[in-house]
Amino acid sequence: MQPINIAIAGENSLLIQLSSTAEPAVAYRIQRITGLLWDTMGEHIIDLIPSYGSILVLYNPLTTDHFAVKKLIWNAIDASEFVDLHQPHSRSPIELPVYYGTDAGPDIESLAKRANLSVEQVIDIHQSIDYRVYAIGFAPGFAYLGDVDPRIAAPRLATPRKRVPKGAVAIADRQTAVYPSVSPGGWNLIGLCPTPMFDPDKTPSMRVKTGDRIRFKAIELNEFLALGGEIPHSEVIK
Repeated sequence: MQPINIAIAGENSLLIQLSSTAEPAVAYRIQRITGLLWDTMGEHIIDLIPSYGSILVLYNPLTTDHFAVKKLIWNAIDASEFVDLHQPHSRSPIELPVYYGTDAGPDIESLAKRANLSVEQVIDIHQSIDYRVYAIGFAPGFAYLGDVDPRIAAPRLATPRKRVPKGAVAIADRQTAVYPSVSPGGWNLIGLCPTPMFDPDKTPSMRVKTGDRIRFKAIELNEFLALGGEIPHSEVIK
């Protein structure tokens, strides 16, 4: 793992740079450090924004300064070294149900054909491994998950859709994700998830956080509908 760097990123922010590459061990350490900072900085924190290989620390300049914050950050980094980052996380993966199929994922057939696989094989491969949450961005609750099996990795669409339905499960390159709300998007759609990924009225508002492990589980249409899922009309996916 490369040396950790802490740099001033603004009047009241510091950037912790842990790695230039996305790896499960890095994501777990970012999760660990972020949790320690929330526990130790208290009212001094405005926000912590973890990403693939970094954490942006926004602090209250009326109660502290970057010298004191930098010391707390190094304490958290030192404490995070007491966990084995290369062993599986003790917390069980978060399971997300998915209704796969052409009526739920209009790109699954073309993805399967490109990979010289059947649709059933694509489904089996996609739900066969745990994914790590590397970052959350683009929209609240949009979690970038990796790494997708190379056999079903697929490039982004040449022309993004104007509307992707809420709950759409998608693949782009070696990442997969669940769209938390209706939005434009250029990922390959392979299914639908009935689990809300973002709810501003709940605490926490997001279903997952950086560093979590995710596993998808195939479900049938009747279970998908019973869990609150809806199959969008064809004109909704444009």
